[in-house]
Amino acid sequence: MKRGFRFSLPVTVVITAIGYVYVSTVFVFVDQWFGLWSSPGIMNAVVFTGVAVMCVLNYAVAIYTDPGRVPATFMPDVEDADNPVHEIKRKGGDLRYCQKCSHYKPPRAHHCRACKRCVLRMDHHCIWMNTCVGHANYKVFFIFVLYAVIACIYSLVLLVGSLTNDSAKDEEQSEGSFRTIYVISGLLLVPLTVALSVLLAWHIYLILRNKTTIEYHEGVRAMWLAEKGGDDYSHPYDLGAYENLISALGPNVLCWVCPRSRHIGSGLRFQTAYEKKAGTSASK
Repeated sequence: MKRGFRFSLPVTVVITAIGYVYVSTVFVFVDQWFGLWSSPGIMNAVVFTGVAVMCVLNYAVAIYTDPGRVPATFMPDVEDADNPVHEIKRKGGDLRYCQKCSHYKPPRAHHCRACKRCVLRMDHHCIWMNTCVGHANYKVFFIFVLYAVIACIYSLVLLVGSLTNDSAKDEEQSEGSFRTIYVISGLLLVPLTVALSVLLAWHIYLILRNKTTIEYHEGVRAMWLAEKGGDDYSHPYDLGAYENLISALGPNVLCWVCPRSRHIGSGLRFQTAYEKKAGTSASK
């Protein structure tokens, strides 16, 4: 499902930053280091352009893909033998019900105050995308962050390389002409690379555990309560690292870095570790 266009200042800032990094990298860093029309210059310009295109494409798809709506007709079936696990409220033990949306919540769904609706397998609300990251657009969001990190590191390498270039150019003229671009680019790329790398590492961890950001924080509390009561806690949707990767990125490894999410299902039901264990026991 696609979303309509709405102006957003943070999204405009992101697009402007991407455009600035691309122009400065290709037309300043590559040109100053190799010469834009030399063989190494053309090769680096083409490769960086490819990374930038994938970055923008995944960003656009992540923004315009609806993260996942709860169907108005959704009703949890407590008698379904194939779905023995149901999420309940911490207080009272009732099935999770959203008072604002007036419907039951599927497993892993949460209400977003910014979007004013429930989102399937909600991870977080991202102001830089002006939408939630949820069931339908999580993979594309992750791939966007991956390409953004690659682009930032690539641009930083070209920036440093062009500064340390010992070619026979007029260094004073070059430095004076592009000093402002180098300063702005450095101030932008260094913190951006660090922040995006941390974000990427965080979501790699979440994918390997089959958790969302919300579930991580809920799990910390659940683990504390379990240890306090002398019990053990394990995340119910953790199927093992490889199966967790497949559930997030798809069964085809070659499509892991492509904005395709045909494998994700409805988002109303997810396999649990208990079901996997029961299936393994039954097959023995």
